[in-house]
Amino acid sequence: MIKAFTRMIQDEDGQGLIEYGLIITGIALAAIAAIWLLGPQIGQMFTDIGTQLAL
Repeated sequence: MIKAFTRMIQDEDGQGLIEYGLIITGIALAAIAAIWLLGPQIGQMFTDIGTQLAL
């Protein structure tokens, strides 16, 4: 039982997958934050462009 637990702790196969998951999560959070912060400004910019094109 102790040998199996020791082998499980020393097993490094899943570490790469966890690291990639953390990287993807960080990128997704950064993208969501950027969209949330810049969304109203970008929306206003497109509204202004549409108004200028309609004139």
